[in-house]
Amino acid sequence: MSTASSPELLGSAPARITVDLDAIASNVGVLKQRAGDAQVMAVVKGDAYGHGLVPSARAALRGGATWLGVAQMSEALALRDAGVTAPLLTWLHAPGLDFGPAVSQGIDVGVPAVWEVEAVAAAARELGQTARVQLKVDTGLARNGAYGPDWPALVEAAAKLAAEGAITVTGVFTHFAYADSPKHPTVITQQEKFADAVADCERAGFDLEVRHMSNSAATLTTPAAAWDMVRPGLAVYGLTPVPDLGSAASFGLVPAMTVSANATVIKRVPKGQGVSYGHTYVTPQETTLVDVPCGYADGVPRHASSSGPVQIGGRRFTVAGRVCMDQFVVDVGDLEVHDGEPVVLFGPGTNGEPTAQDWADVVGTISYEIVARMSTRLPRLYLGDGA
Repeated sequence: MSTASSPELLGSAPARITVDLDAIASNVGVLKQRAGDAQVMAVVKGDAYGHGLVPSARAALRGGATWLGVAQMSEALALRDAGVTAPLLTWLHAPGLDFGPAVSQGIDVGVPAVWEVEAVAAAARELGQTARVQLKVDTGLARNGAYGPDWPALVEAAAKLAAEGAITVTGVFTHFAYADSPKHPTVITQQEKFADAVADCERAGFDLEVRHMSNSAATLTTPAAAWDMVRPGLAVYGLTPVPDLGSAASFGLVPAMTVSANATVIKRVPKGQGVSYGHTYVTPQETTLVDVPCGYADGVPRHASSSGPVQIGGRRFTVAGRVCMDQFVVDVGDLEVHDGEPVVLFGPGTNGEPTAQDWADVVGTISYEIVARMSTRLPRLYLGDGA
C-alpha cells in the first residue's frame, strides 16, 4: 500500500505520482451535496484506486465522509493500524479467513452467504464479543451477494445468530449493474428488489443503521437510490464514472492524481529510424526523440504503444512505438527539449495535459483501471492539508 515517499526518494525517482489531497476532500464535499441527507461512504479499496490508502482515507473523512469502504479485510486493518477510527466496511473474503481481527476492532463485515455469517459469528463467540455485519443481497449484478433462495436463507441464519448475541446486523447493501446508464430498466428493477430485501431485514427484526446501493455513477445520476448512505469510489478521486454523460469538471470534480516523469535521453535521429522494440514506429522525418523512464512495470498500459498521450513543454505528443517495461519514447519533432524536462502522462487537465480519461479512451478501457494500475514503484508525493 502506498505511503508518502521521502524527499530523497522523490528527488532521485525518474517518475512519480502526485496526489492532491485537497481535491479528494473537495470531491467528497461535492458527492455529499449530491447525496442530500444520506451519509457518504468513501470507497478506498485497491490502495484508494492507486492514490494511497491512508492519506486518501483521511482526506475523504476531512471532506465529509462518515464511513470508509474497502474490499479486503487487510485494507481495513491497515486503516485501523494507522489510527483511523471511522466506521469501516469490508466485503470480499474467502473461506478460511480469520474474522477475529475485524470483530475485535469494530469493523463491519459484509456477508453474502450463510457460510460467511457463520464464520464471523464463530470468531465473535471465541472473542466473547458481538460482531457487526452487513448483509449483501444480489439484486441483479450476479456477482457478490446472496441471490434467489440464498437470500432468505442468509436472513434466517443472521436472525438466529443475532438472537444468540453473536452478531448484530447493522446494514444491508447491494450493487448496481448499469448505474452508468441511468435509464436502463435494471436501474429501477434493482431498486425495487433492494426495497424488498430491506423489508425482509426489517421483518427479521434487524435494527439497521445503514441501507446503501449507490456507487459513484448512481450518486451523480440517480438521487432516488441514495437511501441512508451512498458508496462512491471513482468520483472521490475526481474522475467521472459516466464520461458519456458528463466530464469530471461538469460534475464539479477535480482529478487528484498526476503522473509525471523526467526526460532522460534526448537524441536527434534521421528520417526512417525505427523506434523501440520491433520498430513499429518509424520516424517520418529528421526529428528529436525523448526517452521517458516510465513503463508497464509502473502501470503504463502496453496497449498505449503508439497512442498514449503525454505533455512536454506545454505541447501534446504521442508515445512513439512500443511501451517497454521501464520506459517509452516520444517523437517531439523539432521541439527543443532539455535533459530532465518534465513529461506529464496525465493529470487534472487544467493546464492542457492529458487526463486519465484520455488514456482510457486510447487504450479502450476505463479511467478506473488507468489510476488503479499505477505501480507502487512510483513514489507518491502528497499535496494539500494533511500531506
